[in-house]
Amino acid sequence: MTPAGSLLVADGLHKAYGTTPALDGAHFSIHPGEVVAVMGPSGSGKSTLLHCLAGIVTPDSGTITYDGRELSAMPDRERSALRRGDFGFVFQFGQLVPELTCVENVALPLRLNGAKRRDAEREALKWMARLEVDDLGRKRPGEVSGGQGQRVAVARSLVSSPRVLFADEPTGALDSLNGERVMQLLTEAARSANTAVVLVTHEARVAAYSDREIVVRDGKSRSPEYAA
Repeated sequence: MTPAGSLLVADGLHKAYGTTPALDGAHFSIHPGEVVAVMGPSGSGKSTLLHCLAGIVTPDSGTITYDGRELSAMPDRERSALRRGDFGFVFQFGQLVPELTCVENVALPLRLNGAKRRDAEREALKWMARLEVDDLGRKRPGEVSGGQGQRVAVARSLVSSPRVLFADEPTGALDSLNGERVMQLLTEAARSANTAVVLVTHEARVAAYSDREIVVRDGKSRSPEYAA
């Protein structure tokens, strides 16, 4: 049964790559402003679940509903528009554009949606200040530390005020101290903006920042409180 008020819901997802099943009847739901950790060992299907939820990968069967609309029924153009506006992304290695300055990286989603450079960079600096990296605006990614770069990536993911943020192992390349600070700032900023966060991780200390956990194992998902 889908919880009332859910923003993003997946029901009975199956996905296979050749003869190898990645998802085998997975379920998921998240509310606005909620942080849900998707946990599981390497190869369990958690990243595939995230990619399906974000409309990057199409499941073989099952349904994904975002804000009352079925994702798989949308044309590619609509799904791309969601990824530019409604959805934000943070990856393990940040994936900043090395040729751009940090403020240009953060402003990039706004620029791609047609904002003027001055307006986009002004908004970018506001988010960089919230992530404590506004002093790095004119530096390039290669001139900042890993922890600083990941905070810049988080600012970029939130600058367009997404309704859902997909974070795939966002602290996986960081030491524990930097990882803790990134998670603290990420969750504080997302909750203040009422952004839902789908957090893929295999680390308990990272999952501790979530409101609840979903465990994916052998392509199936379940909440730990219902585990046998």
